[in-house]
Amino acid sequence: MSGVLGLSGDVLIEQGLDLMLYGMGTVFVFLTLLVIITTLMSAVVQRWLPDDEMDASSSSKAESNVDARIVAIIEAALARHLCRRK
Repeated sequence: MSGVLGLSGDVLIEQGLDLMLYGMGTVFVFLTLLVIITTLMSAVVQRWLPDDEMDASSSSKAESNVDARIVAIIEAALARHLCRRK
């Protein structure tokens, strides 16, 4: 007995497996390339902008934008929260 479009069941299963393996291979290659490219980008960024420079620039911006009153309020809220947890 023939199936869809006159194809036998064995041919349909073979085509289905071929398509599945092709799709899984495509996804595997894409994800492998994504990991490799992300790793290379990370290495390039670390070479051109080390962690010391990144930490210094981000901390100086954070300190200049925060008011001392806001820092005191956050510290008090955090202390109160931590006391309740004990």
